[in-house]
Amino acid sequence: MSAPCEPRVTAPASAPPPSTLQSPPPSPPPSPAIAPAARRPALDWRIRFAGLSLIWGFSFLLIKVGTEGYAPFQVTFGRLLAGTAVLVAAMAMRRERLPRSARTWGHLTVAALLLNALPFSLFSYAELTIPSTLAGICNATSPLWGMALSVVALSEDRPTRRRVAGLGVGFLGVLTVLGAWQGFSGLDLPGTGMALLASFCYPVGWIYVRRTLAGTEASTLALTGSQLFLGTLQLAVVTPVFTSAPTSFPLLPTLSVLALGGLGTGLAVLLQFGLVQEVGPTTAQMVTYFIPVIATAAGVALLGEQLAWNTPVGALIVLVGAALTQSRPRPAAPPEPVADRAVPPGPENATRTGPRRAQP
Repeated sequence: MSAPCEPRVTAPASAPPPSTLQSPPPSPPPSPAIAPAARRPALDWRIRFAGLSLIWGFSFLLIKVGTEGYAPFQVTFGRLLAGTAVLVAAMAMRRERLPRSARTWGHLTVAALLLNALPFSLFSYAELTIPSTLAGICNATSPLWGMALSVVALSEDRPTRRRVAGLGVGFLGVLTVLGAWQGFSGLDLPGTGMALLASFCYPVGWIYVRRTLAGTEASTLALTGSQLFLGTLQLAVVTPVFTSAPTSFPLLPTLSVLALGGLGTGLAVLLQFGLVQEVGPTTAQMVTYFIPVIATAAGVALLGEQLAWNTPVGALIVLVGAALTQSRPRPAAPPEPVADRAVPPGPENATRTGPRRAQP
Protein backbone atom coordinates (compact mmCIF):
# COMPACT_ATOMS: atom_id res chain seq x y z
CA MET A 1 0.00 0.00 0.00
CA SER A 2 2.74 2.43 0.85
CA ALA A 3 6.37 2.24 0.23
CA PRO A 4 8.80 3.38 2.88
CA CYS A 5 11.41 5.84 1.87
CA GLU A 6 14.69 4.46 0.55
CA PRO A 7 17.50 6.72 1.71
CA ARG A 8 20.52 4.93 0.38
CA VAL A 9 19.55 3.20 -2.83
CA THR A 10 21.65 3.95 -5.86
CA ALA A 11 20.38 1.37 -8.35
CA PRO A 12 17.08 1.65 -10.27
CA ALA A 13 14.15 1.00 -7.96
CA SER A 14 10.75 -0.46 -8.80
CA ALA A 15 9.92 -2.66 -5.82
CA PRO A 16 9.50 -2.01 -2.10
CA PRO A 17 12.83 -0.52 -0.95
CA PRO A 18 15.18 -2.60 1.17
CA SER A 19 15.96 -1.78 4.72
CA THR A 20 19.49 -0.39 4.88
CA LEU A 21 19.87 0.32 8.54
CA GLN A 22 22.85 2.43 9.49
CA SER A 23 25.45 0.36 11.29
CA PRO A 24 28.21 1.51 13.63
CA PRO A 25 31.76 1.88 12.34
CA PRO A 26 33.23 -1.48 11.29
CA SER A 27 35.34 -3.38 13.74
CA PRO A 28 37.71 -6.28 13.15
CA PRO A 29 35.70 -9.46 12.45
CA PRO A 30 35.66 -12.05 15.22
CA SER A 31 37.47 -15.29 14.86
CA PRO A 32 35.43 -17.93 12.99
CA ALA A 33 35.63 -20.14 16.03
CA ILE A 34 33.82 -17.63 18.22
CA ALA A 35 31.64 -15.85 15.64
CA PRO A 36 28.02 -15.88 16.77
CA ALA A 37 25.53 -17.75 14.63
CA ALA A 38 23.20 -15.63 12.52
CA ARG A 39 19.86 -15.16 14.20
CA ARG A 40 17.09 -16.82 12.21
CA PRO A 41 13.59 -15.31 12.15
CA ALA A 42 11.00 -17.15 14.20
CA LEU A 43 8.72 -17.55 11.15
CA ASP A 44 9.73 -18.82 7.74
CA TRP A 45 9.85 -16.05 5.12
CA ARG A 46 7.08 -17.73 3.11
CA ILE A 47 4.70 -17.41 6.04
CA ARG A 48 5.61 -13.74 6.47
CA PHE A 49 5.26 -13.19 2.72
CA ALA A 50 1.75 -14.68 2.82
CA GLY A 51 0.91 -12.58 5.87
CA LEU A 52 2.06 -9.39 4.15
CA SER A 53 0.00 -10.24 1.06
CA LEU A 54 -3.11 -10.80 3.19
CA ILE A 55 -2.60 -7.62 5.21
CA TRP A 56 -2.21 -5.40 2.17
CA GLY A 57 -4.89 -7.26 0.21
CA PHE A 58 -7.45 -6.75 2.98
CA SER A 59 -6.56 -3.07 3.36
CA PHE A 60 -9.11 -2.05 0.74
CA LEU A 61 -11.86 -3.91 2.53
CA LEU A 62 -10.86 -2.19 5.78
CA ILE A 63 -10.98 1.20 4.08
CA LYS A 64 -14.50 0.47 2.81
CA VAL A 65 -15.71 -0.58 6.27
CA GLY A 66 -13.97 2.38 7.92
CA THR A 67 -15.71 4.90 5.65
CA GLU A 68 -19.06 3.50 6.74
CA GLY A 69 -18.53 5.10 10.15
CA TYR A 70 -16.04 7.92 9.57
CA ALA A 71 -15.23 10.60 7.01
CA PRO A 72 -12.41 9.71 4.59
CA PHE A 73 -9.95 12.16 6.18
CA GLN A 74 -10.75 10.68 9.59
CA VAL A 75 -10.03 7.18 8.28
CA THR A 76 -6.67 8.34 6.94
CA PHE A 77 -5.79 10.19 10.14
CA GLY A 78 -6.61 7.17 12.30
CA ARG A 79 -4.67 4.93 9.96
CA LEU A 80 -1.54 7.08 10.06
CA LEU A 81 -1.79 7.55 13.82
CA ALA A 82 -1.97 3.80 14.47
CA GLY A 83 0.78 3.05 11.96
CA THR A 84 3.06 5.68 13.45
CA ALA A 85 2.54 4.23 16.93
CA VAL A 86 3.71 0.80 15.73
CA LEU A 87 6.84 2.17 14.05
CA VAL A 88 7.69 4.45 16.98
CA ALA A 89 7.54 1.40 19.25
CA ALA A 90 9.83 -0.52 16.88
CA MET A 91 12.25 2.41 16.72
CA ALA A 92 12.33 2.63 20.52
CA MET A 93 13.07 -1.11 20.84
CA ARG A 94 15.92 -0.84 18.32
CA ARG A 95 17.11 2.51 19.72
CA GLU A 96 16.94 4.17 16.34
CA ARG A 97 17.95 7.81 16.06
CA LEU A 98 15.74 10.36 14.36
CA PRO A 99 17.14 12.37 11.42
CA ARG A 100 18.95 15.51 12.55
CA SER A 101 19.14 17.52 9.34
CA ALA A 102 16.47 20.15 8.68
CA ARG A 103 16.89 19.42 4.98
CA THR A 104 16.03 15.75 5.58
CA TRP A 105 12.91 16.68 7.54
CA GLY A 106 11.86 19.00 4.72
CA HIS A 107 12.16 16.25 2.12
CA LEU A 108 10.39 13.80 4.43
CA THR A 109 7.47 16.22 4.68
CA VAL A 110 7.04 16.12 0.91
CA ALA A 111 7.48 12.32 0.90
CA ALA A 112 4.81 11.98 3.60
CA LEU A 113 2.39 13.91 1.43
CA LEU A 114 3.12 11.93 -1.75
CA LEU A 115 3.44 8.46 -0.24
CA ASN A 116 1.00 8.57 2.67
CA ALA A 117 -1.33 11.48 3.30
CA LEU A 118 -2.48 12.10 -0.28
CA PRO A 119 -2.85 8.53 -1.66
CA PHE A 120 -4.41 7.21 1.56
CA SER A 121 -6.98 10.02 1.51
CA LEU A 122 -7.69 9.53 -2.20
CA PHE A 123 -8.36 5.82 -1.72
CA SER A 124 -10.68 6.59 1.21
CA TYR A 125 -12.65 9.11 -0.85
CA ALA A 126 -12.68 6.78 -3.86
CA GLU A 127 -14.22 3.93 -1.88
CA LEU A 128 -17.22 6.07 -1.00
CA THR A 129 -18.45 5.42 -4.54
CA ILE A 130 -16.49 2.47 -5.99
CA PRO A 131 -16.13 -1.13 -4.76
CA SER A 132 -13.07 -2.14 -2.77
CA THR A 133 -12.30 -4.68 -5.52
CA LEU A 134 -11.88 -1.91 -8.10
CA ALA A 135 -9.75 0.14 -5.70
CA GLY A 136 -7.42 -2.84 -5.20
CA ILE A 137 -7.06 -3.33 -8.94
CA CYS A 138 -6.34 0.38 -9.47
CA ASN A 139 -3.58 0.08 -6.87
CA ALA A 140 -1.92 -2.57 -9.06
CA THR A 141 -1.28 0.05 -11.75
CA SER A 142 1.48 1.69 -9.69
CA PRO A 143 4.30 -0.21 -11.46
CA LEU A 144 2.89 0.96 -14.80
CA TRP A 145 2.93 4.61 -13.72
CA GLY A 146 6.41 4.09 -12.28
CA MET A 147 7.68 2.68 -15.57
CA ALA A 148 6.26 5.62 -17.52
CA LEU A 149 7.68 8.19 -15.10
CA SER A 150 11.13 6.59 -14.92
CA VAL A 151 11.64 7.25 -18.62
CA VAL A 152 11.33 10.97 -17.95
CA ALA A 153 12.74 11.35 -14.44
CA LEU A 154 15.43 8.66 -14.11
CA SER A 155 18.11 8.79 -16.77
CA GLU A 156 19.76 5.62 -15.43
CA ASP A 157 16.56 3.56 -15.72
CA ARG A 158 16.15 3.29 -19.48
CA PRO A 159 13.32 1.02 -20.68
CA THR A 160 13.80 -2.14 -22.69
CA ARG A 161 11.45 -3.35 -25.40
CA ARG A 162 9.94 -5.85 -23.01
CA ARG A 163 9.23 -3.21 -20.40
CA VAL A 164 7.68 -0.87 -22.96
CA ALA A 165 5.53 -3.77 -24.14
CA GLY A 166 4.54 -4.38 -20.53
CA LEU A 167 3.47 -0.76 -20.23
CA GLY A 168 1.20 -1.11 -23.24
CA VAL A 169 -0.23 -4.42 -22.01
CA GLY A 170 -0.86 -2.97 -18.57
CA PHE A 171 -2.80 0.02 -19.81
CA LEU A 172 -4.79 -2.27 -22.11
CA GLY A 173 -5.73 -4.12 -18.92
CA VAL A 174 -6.80 -0.84 -17.30
CA LEU A 175 -9.10 -0.10 -20.25
CA THR A 176 -10.50 -3.63 -19.94
CA VAL A 177 -11.24 -3.15 -16.23
CA LEU A 178 -12.95 0.16 -16.95
CA GLY A 179 -15.00 -1.25 -19.84
CA ALA A 180 -13.78 1.30 -22.38
CA TRP A 181 -15.55 -0.42 -25.33
CA GLN A 182 -18.93 0.33 -23.75
CA GLY A 183 -18.21 3.97 -23.02
CA PHE A 184 -17.41 3.42 -19.31
CA SER A 185 -21.15 3.02 -18.67
CA GLY A 186 -22.05 2.26 -15.07
CA LEU A 187 -18.60 3.33 -13.88
CA ASP A 188 -18.17 6.05 -11.29
CA LEU A 189 -15.53 8.12 -13.06
CA PRO A 190 -14.65 10.51 -10.18
CA GLY A 191 -14.13 7.63 -7.74
CA THR A 192 -12.15 5.56 -10.22
CA GLY A 193 -10.08 8.59 -11.16
CA MET A 194 -9.20 9.22 -7.50
CA ALA A 195 -8.11 5.58 -7.08
CA LEU A 196 -5.91 5.78 -10.18
CA LEU A 197 -4.49 9.12 -9.01
CA ALA A 198 -3.67 7.54 -5.65
CA SER A 199 -1.75 4.76 -7.38
CA PHE A 200 0.06 7.41 -9.45
CA CYS A 201 1.19 9.21 -6.27
CA TYR A 202 3.33 6.26 -5.16
CA PRO A 203 5.87 6.24 -8.03
CA VAL A 204 6.01 10.05 -7.92
CA GLY A 205 6.90 9.78 -4.24
CA TRP A 206 9.45 7.00 -4.82
CA ILE A 207 11.22 9.00 -7.49
CA TYR A 208 11.25 12.08 -5.28
CA VAL A 209 12.74 10.10 -2.40
CA ARG A 210 15.43 8.60 -4.61
CA ARG A 211 16.47 12.00 -5.89
CA THR A 212 16.48 13.79 -2.53
CA LEU A 213 17.17 11.32 0.29
CA ALA A 214 19.74 8.97 -1.22
CA GLY A 215 22.77 8.82 1.07
CA THR A 216 20.94 10.01 4.17
CA GLU A 217 22.70 8.76 7.29
CA ALA A 218 19.56 7.82 9.23
CA SER A 219 18.24 4.27 8.92
CA THR A 220 15.34 3.37 6.66
CA LEU A 221 13.20 2.52 9.68
CA ALA A 222 13.91 5.89 11.30
CA LEU A 223 13.14 7.71 8.05
CA THR A 224 9.93 5.77 7.50
CA GLY A 225 8.75 6.31 11.07
CA SER A 226 9.51 10.01 10.77
CA GLN A 227 7.69 10.14 7.44
CA LEU A 228 4.55 8.56 8.93
CA PHE A 229 4.72 10.96 11.87
CA LEU A 230 4.82 13.92 9.48
CA GLY A 231 1.91 12.47 7.51
CA THR A 232 -0.05 12.19 10.75
CA LEU A 233 0.65 15.84 11.50
CA GLN A 234 -0.55 16.81 8.03
CA LEU A 235 -3.84 14.99 8.53
CA ALA A 236 -4.17 16.41 12.04
CA VAL A 237 -4.23 19.87 10.43
CA VAL A 238 -6.46 19.02 7.46
CA THR A 239 -9.05 16.76 9.11
CA PRO A 240 -10.65 19.36 11.46
CA VAL A 241 -10.92 21.82 8.56
CA PHE A 242 -12.93 19.52 6.30
CA THR A 243 -14.76 17.31 8.80
CA SER A 244 -16.53 17.66 12.11
CA ALA A 245 -15.63 15.63 15.17
CA PRO A 246 -17.37 12.23 15.21
CA THR A 247 -20.34 12.02 17.54
CA SER A 248 -19.99 8.26 17.99
CA PHE A 249 -17.38 5.55 17.58
CA PRO A 250 -19.04 2.54 15.92
CA LEU A 251 -17.26 -0.67 16.80
CA LEU A 252 -16.65 -2.28 13.41
CA PRO A 253 -15.44 0.86 11.56
CA THR A 254 -13.24 1.77 14.54
CA LEU A 255 -11.63 -1.67 14.59
CA SER A 256 -11.18 -1.49 10.83
CA VAL A 257 -9.32 1.82 11.02
CA LEU A 258 -7.09 0.56 13.84
CA ALA A 259 -6.31 -2.64 11.93
CA LEU A 260 -5.70 -0.64 8.76
CA GLY A 261 -3.09 1.47 10.55
CA GLY A 262 -1.58 -0.98 13.02
CA LEU A 263 -1.36 -3.88 10.57
CA GLY A 264 -1.54 -2.42 7.06
CA THR A 265 0.66 0.61 7.70
CA GLY A 266 2.77 -0.34 10.73
CA LEU A 267 3.34 -4.09 10.94
CA ALA A 268 3.37 -4.46 7.15
CA VAL A 269 6.33 -2.10 6.86
CA LEU A 270 8.29 -4.15 9.40
CA LEU A 271 7.42 -7.38 7.56
CA GLN A 272 8.51 -5.79 4.31
CA PHE A 273 11.86 -4.71 5.76
CA GLY A 274 12.50 -8.22 7.05
CA LEU A 275 11.63 -9.87 3.74
CA VAL A 276 13.87 -7.55 1.75
CA GLN A 277 16.77 -8.24 4.10
CA GLU A 278 16.26 -12.02 4.00
CA VAL A 279 15.22 -12.85 0.44
CA GLY A 280 16.01 -9.63 -1.43
CA PRO A 281 13.86 -6.96 -3.03
CA THR A 282 13.16 -8.93 -6.21
CA THR A 283 11.34 -11.68 -4.32
CA ALA A 284 9.78 -9.30 -1.81
CA GLN A 285 8.26 -7.17 -4.57
CA MET A 286 6.20 -10.17 -5.77
CA VAL A 287 3.70 -9.35 -3.02
CA THR A 288 2.45 -6.60 -5.36
CA TYR A 289 0.84 -9.19 -7.63
CA PHE A 290 -1.14 -10.88 -4.86
CA ILE A 291 -2.74 -7.70 -3.51
CA PRO A 292 -5.46 -7.23 -6.19
CA VAL A 293 -6.31 -10.94 -6.11
CA ILE A 294 -6.83 -10.90 -2.35
CA ALA A 295 -8.64 -7.54 -2.46
CA THR A 296 -11.04 -8.90 -5.07
CA ALA A 297 -11.69 -12.13 -3.21
CA ALA A 298 -12.26 -10.27 0.08
CA GLY A 299 -14.64 -7.75 -1.49
CA VAL A 300 -16.73 -10.42 -3.18
CA ALA A 301 -16.79 -12.90 -0.28
CA LEU A 302 -17.18 -10.54 2.69
CA LEU A 303 -18.82 -7.42 1.26
CA GLY A 304 -20.95 -9.05 -1.43
CA GLU A 305 -19.50 -6.85 -4.19
CA GLN A 306 -20.45 -7.81 -7.74
CA LEU A 307 -17.95 -8.48 -10.51
CA ALA A 308 -18.45 -8.19 -14.24
CA TRP A 309 -16.34 -10.49 -16.40
CA ASN A 310 -14.08 -7.65 -17.54
CA THR A 311 -12.91 -6.82 -14.00
CA PRO A 312 -10.95 -10.02 -13.22
CA VAL A 313 -9.85 -10.39 -16.86
CA GLY A 314 -8.59 -6.81 -16.94
CA ALA A 315 -6.90 -7.25 -13.57
CA LEU A 316 -5.01 -10.27 -14.90
CA ILE A 317 -3.86 -8.26 -17.94
CA VAL A 318 -2.74 -5.42 -15.64
CA LEU A 319 -0.67 -7.83 -13.55
CA VAL A 320 0.96 -9.34 -16.65
CA GLY A 321 1.87 -5.87 -17.87
CA ALA A 322 3.17 -4.86 -14.44
CA ALA A 323 5.33 -7.99 -14.30
CA LEU A 324 6.81 -7.19 -17.71
CA THR A 325 7.65 -3.63 -16.67
CA GLN A 326 9.65 -5.03 -13.75
CA SER A 327 11.67 -7.45 -15.86
CA ARG A 328 15.28 -6.58 -16.45
CA PRO A 329 17.82 -8.21 -18.77
CA ARG A 330 20.29 -10.55 -17.16
CA PRO A 331 23.76 -9.03 -17.03
CA ALA A 332 26.21 -10.70 -19.34
CA ALA A 333 28.71 -12.94 -17.61
CA PRO A 334 32.29 -11.61 -17.67
CA PRO A 335 34.67 -13.49 -19.99
CA GLU A 336 36.36 -16.38 -18.30
CA PRO A 337 40.17 -16.11 -18.02
CA VAL A 338 41.89 -18.57 -20.35
CA ALA A 339 44.29 -19.78 -17.69
CA ASP A 340 41.55 -20.49 -15.19
CA ARG A 341 38.90 -22.18 -17.34
CA ALA A 342 39.07 -25.35 -15.26
CA VAL A 343 38.57 -23.48 -12.00
CA PRO A 344 34.93 -22.99 -10.93
CA PRO A 345 34.13 -19.35 -10.14
CA GLY A 346 34.04 -18.41 -6.46
CA PRO A 347 31.47 -16.26 -4.67
CA GLU A 348 33.58 -13.17 -5.20
CA ASN A 349 33.04 -13.50 -8.96
CA ALA A 350 29.26 -13.72 -8.77
CA THR A 351 27.40 -10.94 -10.57
CA ARG A 352 25.88 -8.44 -8.17
CA THR A 353 22.85 -6.39 -8.90
CA GLY A 354 21.72 -3.28 -7.07
CA PRO A 355 18.67 -3.38 -4.83
CA ARG A 356 15.31 -2.62 -6.36
CA ARG A 357 12.09 -1.39 -4.82
CA ALA A 358 6.92 -1.39 -3.58
CA GLN A 359 2.09 -0.27 -3.09
CA PRO A 360 -0.93 -0.42 -0.43
